[in-house]
Amino acid sequence: MDNAVTGEHQPSPKEIRLVIAASSAGTIFEWYDFFIYGTLAGLIGAAFFPSGNETLQLLLVWAGFAIGFGFRPLGAILFGYLGDRLGRKYTFLVTVTLMGVATAGVGMIPSAATIGIAAPIIVILFRILQGLALGGEYGGAAIYVAEHAPPEKRGFYTSFIQASVAGGFVLSIAVVLVCRALIPADDFAAWGWRVPFLLSIILLGISLWMRLKLSESPVFRAMKEAGETAKNPFVESFTYPGNKKRIFIALFGVTGILTTIWYTAFFSGLSFLRGPMHLDESLVEYIMFGAGLISMGFYLIVGKWSDRVGRKKPIVLGALATLALLFPVFWAMGSLANPGLAEAAKANPVVVSGADCRTDPFADLFDREQTPCGKVLETLTASGVAYDVAQAETLSVSVGGTDIALDEAWMDDGAARRDGLRAQLTNFGFDFEKQIPPVANILGIVALLLVMAALSALTYGSVAALLSEMFPPRIRYSSMSIPYHIGAGYLGGFLPLISGIIVARTGDIYSGLWYTMAVVAFGVIVAWWGLPSGPPRDFADEVGRDSA
Repeated sequence: MDNAVTGEHQPSPKEIRLVIAASSAGTIFEWYDFFIYGTLAGLIGAAFFPSGNETLQLLLVWAGFAIGFGFRPLGAILFGYLGDRLGRKYTFLVTVTLMGVATAGVGMIPSAATIGIAAPIIVILFRILQGLALGGEYGGAAIYVAEHAPPEKRGFYTSFIQASVAGGFVLSIAVVLVCRALIPADDFAAWGWRVPFLLSIILLGISLWMRLKLSESPVFRAMKEAGETAKNPFVESFTYPGNKKRIFIALFGVTGILTTIWYTAFFSGLSFLRGPMHLDESLVEYIMFGAGLISMGFYLIVGKWSDRVGRKKPIVLGALATLALLFPVFWAMGSLANPGLAEAAKANPVVVSGADCRTDPFADLFDREQTPCGKVLETLTASGVAYDVAQAETLSVSVGGTDIALDEAWMDDGAARRDGLRAQLTNFGFDFEKQIPPVANILGIVALLLVMAALSALTYGSVAALLSEMFPPRIRYSSMSIPYHIGAGYLGGFLPLISGIIVARTGDIYSGLWYTMAVVAFGVIVAWWGLPSGPPRDFADEVGRDSA
């Protein structure tokens, strides 16, 4: 049984437009709520995770980001159960309400300077609530649209949901840009960053108003009237014939690919430009806004294309292209963003010599003593400076073969060490000022981000349709939500944190990309093996094929 339910009223074009608009708007608002945390990562770190160690502070912010993702699978289980038992519509009304309240709550928490350790604890609790809500949102919105869409247009109609995920990111940046324009810089850093979180209450009201106008999906109504709803959707998701294989494919061959590419394109790109490349923060936000806004159309194009060629071809093509282009795109972006830094590193290579030269990014958190050499390496990495390491009895730093002076007092003061090393390196052509590259370079960066966005669209644009077609209607909400949110929650949500740790350990600002490469490489093997080729097919066709 699918959206072409025999004897059931089929939605009119007007009803389908309302379904797409309400589901997409709610998805935009809910992802806005989730992404505003990452968009304002630097200010959140200063408010709730203050540390004299820049690297540790940012890693703690990304750890909080990852915790929210870590609870998405639990939300998928909980709300998937409710969605398959009680209905699609009312379940995602609950999820959007929970998300809006939790996001506004983050904007109301006093800083760590005011209430101490309670501040980050409360932030993490709200991130957990956001993760639970998001675990139920995507599956509900995607299935709701898919079950209203005619089969021949399912990829196109559901692609609006994927575009809405990017739309949430774009909206988060747009709101930050408006707030920065209206609020003086010092005030924005002190309290103005809270405004985007508090605006979530307004977005929640709009989303609820739109979604309350919707009726339940025709597929769920038909199943309920026929008494065919699942008694325990979670258990049935793992006992239904062939479903374990489908869940494995959905987890690694679909979600693992799309989520790591998406977060690499947008959040790694954002962090890379704003951090080691030293681009002006407002400029980075404008760049990401422009690239994100344009990219929303890519998802619609791929979704429509998948209705003709099938769901497998775009995903495999996008994954293979990512493996070939990921490093070259980021290398080119670094050269355009801060050409002086790259040129200085080539002309005057930095060599750090010392005993036990390795970094421990969590040393301050766990009260472990980091070696002087490790502290220097950490500072250079945070500054975007490439270096080589040589073992020696005494600590020294040479630039282009010339030793630079190291003040012993720097070893106990992270800010002094950063300022002192940067001042010394500036004499050799390294530029640590906030960068505003030439217009041609900025356009080049946008173009490179659009390449990443196109790769994301290829692997993401048809996914809502694909996952809806992979699983039986009676347990569809649970079966697609569980692998999707395990993949997005752990493989994707932990990407900024894992990549940050890899960079901190290696000192290579590009080394974090190897995490994306590994996940995508494994995923494309699974996708090639497990995804059905040819034109899209409803689940009933898959059952016949599996049992043949």
